[in-house]
Amino acid sequence: MATVSQRNALTPRHLPRTGERLSFIYLERCVVHRDANAITAEDAEGTTHIPSATIGTLLLGPGTRITHQAMSVLGETGAAVAWVGEQGVRYYAGGRALTRSSALAEAQAVQWANPRSRLSVARAMYRLRFPDEDPEGLTRKGLLGREGRRVKDCYRAEAARTGIRWRGRKYVPGDFSAGDAVNQAITAAAQCMYGVAHAVVSSLGCSPALGFVHSGHELSFVLDIADLYKTEIGIPLAFDVAAESEEDVASRTRRALRDRINETSLLDRCVDDIKGLLGAATAPADRDVVTLQSDSGELVAAGRNHGGTDAYEAEELLW
Repeated sequence: MATVSQRNALTPRHLPRTGERLSFIYLERCVVHRDANAITAEDAEGTTHIPSATIGTLLLGPGTRITHQAMSVLGETGAAVAWVGEQGVRYYAGGRALTRSSALAEAQAVQWANPRSRLSVARAMYRLRFPDEDPEGLTRKGLLGREGRRVKDCYRAEAARTGIRWRGRKYVPGDFSAGDAVNQAITAAAQCMYGVAHAVVSSLGCSPALGFVHSGHELSFVLDIADLYKTEIGIPLAFDVAAESEEDVASRTRRALRDRINETSLLDRCVDDIKGLLGAATAPADRDVVTLQSDSGELVAAGRNHGGTDAYEAEELLW
């Protein structure tokens, strides 16, 4: 295995776009290490090599250990890392992904800071979820009430379609087995979608905390984005998996969801949706762009000293 000093750090030009990556990989009871620009997962059955630049989110379940070198290459390639509970149904902590441009983060902050534009983005999110309805003029309370009714309708419709007896949504934090098979599948799908959304939000340089529907949590915006695809992808797939069998429902849901995400190019769509909601474009992905702020919104070049003789003398006169 080569040493870190013998490998050049990856640049944005070398990295696959967010939409070209695998949505997520879940590992448990193994040791995660690094071999060149791949990570390895070693357990009693052997060693598996995974190209790190193809990972959107790495979910680390119980019994996993990860080395410093593995985290280093995951950071270089912009993969999000999350430490989760058994079967991936509890989020404990996350590792920051690589970001290059602040364009979307700044656009997000501008939209979030104004209560009117914040509500406007929340309405736009509702339109993405339910394009057959126009939420224009709805208050926050009205949006939440209508969203709640639509989700309940979705549960009932999917239960009727799959023939599953629906007793209502039930999730007990810390006790995954408390719910029936379909509730376990819904929970597993939701947690995986949070990981996918977290990877995209982080890779675009947005703030996971500045939400437009959710608030008060470090992952508020992640929850906003994951919910965009709940009734279209997550809930129907969970009912499909539970209808097939109640055995090993969590892992089967993860595999089915991963396939569905890749088949539908959801990561590409997620990127486009975030850009559309925030109304901004990112900087070119193949280079770092750093500027300095000046007066009247003007940006000037970084990496140079702007304290020339004339500027110095003008400053002296002010004092």
